[in-house]
Amino acid sequence: MHEYLQSQFGLEGKVAIVTGASRGLGQAMAIALGEAGATVVAVGSKPENVQATADMLSAKGIKHIGLGCDQGDGAQIQKVINDTVAEFGKIDILVNNAGTIKRSPAHEFSDEDWEEVINVNLNGVFRFCREAGKHMLKQGSGKIINIASLLSFSGGITVPAYAASKGGVAQITKALANEWAQSGIQVNAIAPGYFETDNTFNLRQDQERFDSISARIPAGRWGKPDDLGPATVFLASNASNYMNGHIMLVDGGWMAR
Repeated sequence: MHEYLQSQFGLEGKVAIVTGASRGLGQAMAIALGEAGATVVAVGSKPENVQATADMLSAKGIKHIGLGCDQGDGAQIQKVINDTVAEFGKIDILVNNAGTIKRSPAHEFSDEDWEEVINVNLNGVFRFCREAGKHMLKQGSGKIINIASLLSFSGGITVPAYAASKGGVAQITKALANEWAQSGIQVNAIAPGYFETDNTFNLRQDQERFDSISARIPAGRWGKPDDLGPATVFLASNASNYMNGHIMLVDGGWMAR
């Protein structure tokens, strides 16, 4: 049984890029992939921003490097891909987690905020997929895991650009799966529910919203970053070789309510 599980879920010898790895969900996913055996390329907006994650990976004896990247800059995305291949010779796993959010009533939402969110959350995700995909196509294998959202399914409130971008992430996932599945590349996404992270801190301070959201979660609690690790390892492993274009909800049952 141990050998079977190792062959299906183990990531030894794999190289994984994780964007937005400086904290929260990205940090937890980077550590989970490393603990499953992968070499981790932890990417943050600046190299120093992923130092805490690098320290955690080092403490666990996980081989890794930390890289900086402005997700909205195509040239920096290309550099991350090039640097990873130069250092490790390949890319087996890409976790597209980096993103941003701006909140404002739709009728007051500025062009600048709209363009920033779309450029980072949608354009950046596609560019990372495209550039990593080129290497995966050559090697005939790869796993791409895009981080979608509950707002890939619903519209949210006062976050029109974020909702639009995450809807787009779900569709990019399906579109690339259609093209690349026959080449041995699985493209899937995870849609996290409400998690206890820095991004939701202000939301959790709004007692009315917090209570309303919590009441709808069948699990009876908000997610913790570590809850996302096992799902990420599954989608990065051989165990998901016949999954293509799937948006996996990790939401405590929110969407089932």
